[in-house]
Amino acid sequence: MMALTPLVYWAQRHEKIYLRVELTDAQNIDAHVHENILHFQALGHGVKGQNLYEFSIEFLLPVKSQVAFKSTQRQVNITVRKNQRGWWERLTKQERKPLFLAPDFDRWLDESDAEMEIREKEERRNKWKASWHNENGYISLKTGFLYTYNLVQYLGFSWIFVNMTIRLLKFGEDSVYDTFHTISGVMFFCQILAAVEVLNAAFGLVRTGVIPTLIQVLGRNFVLFIIFGCLEEMQNKPVVFFAFYLWSAIEIFRYPFYMLGCFNSEWKILTWLRYSLWMPLYPLGALAEAVAVVQSIPIFDKSNLFSIPLPKAMGTSLSFSYFLRAYLVVMFLGIFINLRHLYKQRQKRFRTKKKAH
Repeated sequence: MMALTPLVYWAQRHEKIYLRVELTDAQNIDAHVHENILHFQALGHGVKGQNLYEFSIEFLLPVKSQVAFKSTQRQVNITVRKNQRGWWERLTKQERKPLFLAPDFDRWLDESDAEMEIREKEERRNKWKASWHNENGYISLKTGFLYTYNLVQYLGFSWIFVNMTIRLLKFGEDSVYDTFHTISGVMFFCQILAAVEVLNAAFGLVRTGVIPTLIQVLGRNFVLFIIFGCLEEMQNKPVVFFAFYLWSAIEIFRYPFYMLGCFNSEWKILTWLRYSLWMPLYPLGALAEAVAVVQSIPIFDKSNLFSIPLPKAMGTSLSFSYFLRAYLVVMFLGIFINLRHLYKQRQKRFRTKKKAH
């Protein structure tokens, strides 16, 4: 088979040469540098259909012998490193450019633009390093602690969310009824650890209100440990699935946002999700908690668990269910405080972003 020449587009930076070979579904790719000449050969679909394509380029200045290439469905991308950092006036040793070679305007920069790109990368790198280190050059204990905490919580709630999703797809409705027995261990760990968030807010490690954080942590832990943990009759109910699923769905976006925040960085999509997903998920999570409390009331009445003994003249005991009814009222008040706090956070965040633009 006679080899043909493909179309090749090139661009450069101070340290690298980028080549893009217009070859679809390339196979048997061979790209190597020998005596400062790049040799390329591959079987694929190019300008003249399916065929064997090859070309050679003798570079203007010395390059390293290692060649990196990656084949996609549409093209082959090749990267060659220059021996010495610098800007070349042309790509090839011969002054007349080969006919198959053209500038890659998608990646093309002139020397000044490339210098600016380098400076921007350096600034981002320095900003990242500065966020990791304090003025003495050591990793900030506060940053390390907060990042580790948020990472552990993210991994825990991600495990819960992914595990529940896979089990739901695999076992269907049956997975809903055994959620507590398969997931509760990790959920207990994550929710006990969540008490650290109250301490972080109280000691000023994070800039957030202590009351909203305390309401959320106590509310979840009450439902998890008292309602689900103490009543076996509640552990097989579907409400456990919905509560666990909604809690974890909220946290798999919240904790990565905090992780980036440790380094004064953000991902715009994640920021939007952090300040928007609470609008449907928090009320639904609160509804699941309220349903769990309501469903537990007759069970507490029947079992007399946590009931307070009374003198014979006043009756046998004071049922824990009375406390649960009062708790529901306080719970909805707490939900209102929390939602108002989140709404103010969202308004402040996006109003600040608009002013910055």
